[in-house]
Amino acid sequence: MKLIKTKFDHAFLLEPQIYSDHRGFFLESYNKKDLTNLGLDYNFIQDNQSFSIEAGTLRGLHYQLNPMGQTKLIQVLTGAIYDVIVDIRIGSPTFGAWQGFILSSENKRQLLVPLGFAHGFCTIVPNTLVYYKVDNYYSPEHDRGIRWDDPELGIDWPTNQPILSHRDKEHPFLLDADINFFY
Repeated sequence: MKLIKTKFDHAFLLEPQIYSDHRGFFLESYNKKDLTNLGLDYNFIQDNQSFSIEAGTLRGLHYQLNPMGQTKLIQVLTGAIYDVIVDIRIGSPTFGAWQGFILSSENKRQLLVPLGFAHGFCTIVPNTLVYYKVDNYYSPEHDRGIRWDDPELGIDWPTNQPILSHRDKEHPFLLDADINFFY
């Protein structure tokens, strides 16, 4: 597994070793020992899947408050997404900064989203299946979000008219959001 730094401390792209031949390919998408050797010692306890039928489906920006905050390991099994993380750690020199990444079934990259970051993605092709691991259970009472189109963030999404859930349309802007992460 190759570790690729992002502009944020503790957030990384992971690139697996791919073994290809005339039949297709093989890769290890998760190996706890290898990740621990890279300094990424997380105890992932739940796996989730998200399927989006149409390109332009936007999910996010989501996070859970402490003590139920989650680190996520995101990968795309089918299709492609523009995946975005936003630093929401109060006191961080990069508070409110964002970075986007293309994750796809073709590039097979994964994104490690650490605690203290909001996360969202927009599908860029139809029929996209996203698979991710988390290190804490889902907790509805700790579930929060930030508006995808917050002008203070200025995220350059691949669509201006995304397909959104009602919930994602109603999230507050970052400056009004309920946040309890500290740098």
